[in-house]
Amino acid sequence: DVQLQASGGGLVQAGGSLRLSCAASGFSFDDHHIGWFRQAPGKEREGVSCISSDDGTTYYADSVKGRFTISRDNAKNTVYLQMNSLKPADTAVYYCAGTPRVVGTYYWASEREYDYWGQGTLVTVSS
Repeated sequence: DVQLQASGGGLVQAGGSLRLSCAASGFSFDDHHIGWFRQAPGKEREGVSCISSDDGTTYYADSVKGRFTISRDNAKNTVYLQMNSLKPADTAVYYCAGTPRVVGTYYWASEREYDYWGQGTLVTVSS
C-alpha cells in the first residue's frame, strides 16, 4: 500500500521552529517529486514547497521563502520541511504529497498534479 506519513507538528510560539517529516512507502520514492501543502481553518489548501526527484530542485511559496527549507533523504524515503521564524499565519494542517510527474515551476503547487497524499499534521503557532 502507498503511504505518506506526515509528522512533527505541534504547538510553538511565534518566532520558533519546527521540523516536519514525511515518511513514504509503497512506491518508488526516488522517482517522485514530493510537495508540502497546508490548509488553514476556513481557507483552501495551498502549496508550501516542493522538492524534485531528480536534481533536488526546490520550490517555495512566496509566503515562506527564506523561512522554510525542504530537503529529502532518499535512503530513508523521507522528506523534511524545516520551518523557522514561524508566524501565527503559518497555523494550518500540513500535508505531504507525491507525484511522478515533473511538475516544475508552474505546476508544483497544483494539487491536481499529485497522486499520493498523507494524512496531515497540525501546526499551531501562538502569538
